[in-house]
Amino acid sequence: MSAAQENLALPGLEAEAEILIDRWGIPHIYAASQRDAFFLQGFNAARDRLWQIDLWRKRGLGLLAGDLGAGYVERDRAARLLLYRGDMAAEWASYGAEAEARTTAFVAGINAYIDLVAREPDRLPMEFRALGTRPEKWAPEDVVRCRAHARVRNLDSEVARSNIVAEFGEEADRLHKGLQPEWKLQVPEGLEPHTIPPEVLRIYLLGCEPHPIDSATPAEPLADTGEWGSNNWALAPSRTTTGRAILASDPHRVHDQPSLRYIAHLVAPGLDVIGAGEPAIPGVSLGHNDKLAFSLTIHPSDQEDLYVYELNEADPDLYRYGEGWQRMRVVAETVPVRGGEPAPIEMRFTRHGPVLHVDTANRRAYALRSVWWEPGTAAYMASLGYLTAANFEEYKTALEGWGAPSTNHVVADVEGHIGWQAAAKIPVRPNWDGLMPVPGDGSHEWAGTIQASSMPRAKDPAGGWLGSANQMNLPADYDYRHHKTGFEWTDVARYMRLSESLEGAKRWSVEETLGLQTDVLSVPARRLCALLAATKADGAAEARSCLAGWDHRLTVESGPAALFEIWFTNHLMPAIPLALGPEGLAKMVGVVDTQLYLEVLEAANDPGFGTDPVAARDALLLSTLEAAWAEAKKRMGAEVSGWAWGNIHQGYFSHPLSRLAPPELAAKLDVGPAPKGGSNLTINNNGYRGADFRVMSGVSWRMVLDVGNWDASWTINAPGQSGDPASPHYRDLFPIWAKDGYVPMLYSRKAVEGALEKRIRLAPG
Repeated sequence: MSAAQENLALPGLEAEAEILIDRWGIPHIYAASQRDAFFLQGFNAARDRLWQIDLWRKRGLGLLAGDLGAGYVERDRAARLLLYRGDMAAEWASYGAEAEARTTAFVAGINAYIDLVAREPDRLPMEFRALGTRPEKWAPEDVVRCRAHARVRNLDSEVARSNIVAEFGEEADRLHKGLQPEWKLQVPEGLEPHTIPPEVLRIYLLGCEPHPIDSATPAEPLADTGEWGSNNWALAPSRTTTGRAILASDPHRVHDQPSLRYIAHLVAPGLDVIGAGEPAIPGVSLGHNDKLAFSLTIHPSDQEDLYVYELNEADPDLYRYGEGWQRMRVVAETVPVRGGEPAPIEMRFTRHGPVLHVDTANRRAYALRSVWWEPGTAAYMASLGYLTAANFEEYKTALEGWGAPSTNHVVADVEGHIGWQAAAKIPVRPNWDGLMPVPGDGSHEWAGTIQASSMPRAKDPAGGWLGSANQMNLPADYDYRHHKTGFEWTDVARYMRLSESLEGAKRWSVEETLGLQTDVLSVPARRLCALLAATKADGAAEARSCLAGWDHRLTVESGPAALFEIWFTNHLMPAIPLALGPEGLAKMVGVVDTQLYLEVLEAANDPGFGTDPVAARDALLLSTLEAAWAEAKKRMGAEVSGWAWGNIHQGYFSHPLSRLAPPELAAKLDVGPAPKGGSNLTINNNGYRGADFRVMSGVSWRMVLDVGNWDASWTINAPGQSGDPASPHYRDLFPIWAKDGYVPMLYSRKAVEGALEKRIRLAPG
């Protein structure tokens, strides 16, 4: 069947070009110049994701109230607090010589599509119609000034730790978060630990929440879905059956519809790159060019600090600094409001950053200092610098401009070399560790920042593979006491499973790599079932029998998997701070540190266990397992043979408007459900909320590359490439993703033409 064709005359395009859409909705853009390639990338992003990127811009710039009404003014003010307000020349220079020109072309392409929609209103996506709104034009700086679309860390942890230490003392923090490398918490000199007003974190979340459309107040943090994470690894030719390097990548984030990632292919003289990025950002951040494959995961570095100020009793806009007082900078702006007059707002800034909250009763103010206020920290923008890198050395050079988020980059080239480099802009804290808030009086100042050249790296390791899964990966000889990059890391479970699979001499095929990327063996399940098997205590006999002999795989059809996850998430993990800490501690802990709690259970030496710690540990295991058994029967029925993990653990992509829409429209917006295996602690990351086990986060995009044999690449992007509910590519990839399948990520023009669904021919207008 011949492909459909559309012809467009496009003002702003400089020469004839084509966009070839393959049968999986992936656009392959062929342009006569790199400028036109980025112009058409913006045009195409708007063609497929206009409502999503328009919301991205309005949310980031603090313009929601103009579409949604007065209830969103406070959210807009919070977003504006987090904008980059520094020097734009330094900002653009951070991302490389071509960044400003490429972004300018990209934004011009978005605007060209908005103009096309104005000429042809039938192209307007249904979300705009439902809300009675219209897309707005972009400026290039809009792309980079919005910082909060990819969070940095560790404000929420600082707040929790300050509250714990203030209420219960430093000793209680042992049940909050394990610190790596080995480190002892140090209360910063001059800080009086106290309970941080909840308004501090509330304002921050108001400014950061990605899809705020259905509520003018922030949602609860997704504390029970597990932390965001990612996996990536590269195998040298000596460890593959293809004789070429293999690279695997699957970043994990909260599941939204439209999805976070978008796959695009840009071809122009000197440029031939394909992969995934975020649709409102030019270029791609994960993918390959003709010489090099590249991927990234989060490297959990500490890139922000909460500053606490003493305020002047007579003038609360004065804060103590050094031997005197400094005045806050007050910025007055107005927020457009739908159906009303523009709303005046005031924002206050100290020398360190935006004031999140003023506690007048206690004469304190709280401001955020973040690398976001430094040039070069717009999320993923530095990827523009490595799109044409031919090898690891060129890639490392481009990473020196990488600011945020903090990342592990794993690459592989056509010559067979593989490499890893951590990259981020990280504050140098000379006299504190970043784990708690600090006084804003000048006693705790950053001594500059470090970037990629001061962070660890590796190339062509003897074992023939390298990779990351957000685990603590600072080398033993890294000077972490001087370069305190961070002490709070993600559970090591995914990396343990990855490393035990890849160690040795086995040669891996592409097909086997795809299988490992969808692996659902749970290392925590294996460890906890070993503890259960060893206990001599009585109790929970039926539940123990159910788990005995289980292979610890969280497959869709497994009943023991369902029981284990109910136990682990809803009973065992929450019970540990309740049982071992002072009353009230559990409410302050926040996101549970599952690695810490597993180690506490295995060691059975925490003082909270009392005089017979092993017996107390075993009693805790069995009592919580008994409670989980009762919950499992309530959820899945009394007949254990009918239990299955996939019956309760289901993938579902929810559109921000669906909760406001009538049922018939909601059905067009949401995608799912479908049974899913795994958890947030398996390589096949499918994190869920404990209330109903709906999958809320994890993998939605994947890629496996046979490096150099580019047409043999595989990918998936759930639930579909398009963000337009009327598009056939809005949900077409969901069934494939639900069954852990993939589609080709084609590269050569011949292969693309062979899978062509639609050809868009473009001429200058």
